[in-house]
Amino acid sequence: MPALQPLKLVVGVELRGRGDIQMYRVELPGPVVIKDIASDARVRLELPRATFNQLAPEGTIRGWRTAFEHGDAKVTGVDQIIRLIRQVVEKQEERNRTRRARGGH
Repeated sequence: MPALQPLKLVVGVELRGRGDIQMYRVELPGPVVIKDIASDARVRLELPRATFNQLAPEGTIRGWRTAFEHGDAKVTGVDQIIRLIRQVVEKQEERNRTRRARGGH
């Protein structure tokens, strides 16, 4: 999402699988992804590996929102950062709705 590109942030991503958890450190901007524990993460994202594998290639806001609403994905961390990301996502969704209503892409 272009509005989040200038954000400097470390995110810890935990992908739960059958009996194991894969942990990644994602540094923004970039992203720079390293398979490691993100001890300096300000935000943590937890979700099943199968859900991530389904959502990652599509990259749609709607898909990610659905995962959060159904409890498949969970985010924890600094409330200010989470609120900022939520506001940016909501504004992008509004722009998408407006674009569709006008007959755009």
